[in-house]
Amino acid sequence: MLEILFHGRGGQGAVTAANVLVAAALKDGHKGVQAFPLFGSERRGAPVKAFARIAESDVDLRSQIYSPDIVVVVDPGLLKLVDVTDGLKIDSVLVLNTTGKAADFEFSKRFRVATVDAAAIAIKHKLLVGGIPIINTPVLGAIPRVTDLVSIESIESAIKDQWQGEAGERNARAAREAYEQTEVND
Repeated sequence: MLEILFHGRGGQGAVTAANVLVAAALKDGHKGVQAFPLFGSERRGAPVKAFARIAESDVDLRSQIYSPDIVVVVDPGLLKLVDVTDGLKIDSVLVLNTTGKAADFEFSKRFRVATVDAAAIAIKHKLLVGGIPIINTPVLGAIPRVTDLVSIESIESAIKDQWQGEAGERNARAAREAYEQTEVND
């Protein structure tokens, strides 16, 4: 079973990203999927966590994820507020929305780190709400770069199912671009 933890802020789409990710996993033939949020003060800008599980058979667990295989940091500002490495295993991967490189982060000496400037990609594809970039779909494009359990094609398809028409196309293009631009320290 693959367990993914998303760190974001309310309104950035971390919860939607977890839901779209498991929809993509279903398209790739996985039988057991689960996505759910953990909210604190349920307001825009507050730190939130979202969880996703992908398995070959039913997922019976109903707890939050304490030892994730992949941690996705949607908002780089959270790196100063939250220990995103908490509970990581030696073979876990961090996916960061950042303008930096993996070597810029001390934890890159202990863990695999994937970096992508998802915010710039969101702006380029006009994925904005109130002038603020919505980073969830671009950052989803980075996940197939660090695991083969979900394909970029299924991510794109699940995005188009979630958002119809031009919005779906723009979001899918952003995910594809993020997939192509993600750099992983191996």
